[in-house]
Amino acid sequence: MRCPYCRANDDKVVDSRPGEEGAAIRRRRECLACGRRYTTFERPEDLPLVVRKRSGAVETFDRRKLLSGIERAATGRIDDAAVAAMAAEIEEDLRAGGVEVPSDQVGVAVLEHLKALDDVAYLRFASVYKGFEGIEDFQREVVELSKTTAPKRRR
Repeated sequence: MRCPYCRANDDKVVDSRPGEEGAAIRRRRECLACGRRYTTFERPEDLPLVVRKRSGAVETFDRRKLLSGIERAATGRIDDAAVAAMAAEIEEDLRAGGVEVPSDQVGVAVLEHLKALDDVAYLRFASVYKGFEGIEDFQREVVELSKTTAPKRRR
């Protein structure tokens, strides 16, 4: 590590502790040439998450693209904070599965989260994701959806 003051390469670590909520190691260093102290952070290198499309093409995961798809389906149904939290949770789950995920895994994850939050948003997303071509597709999906949701209580 080079000293930011005198650019010398010789230093010693004076103190080392976890930093950034355990995501990094904070090191306090002292330059052996000029005697000044400075702080460095050591973090693991983030590997980019890539998505393998149905066509076989590979592209870098784009959280904005995920957010955009969820927002279109959830317009007027789910607030922005819940949409952002959902996107973050989906991205975290995908990263836990490795550095490359198939695109259908992304779509299924979105469908599962929307199904738990809002039936209409789920149907909107499913109609695009599953490529609905007619009313029959919607009817089939509504029947499937009604089988898995608990009946609403009357007041």
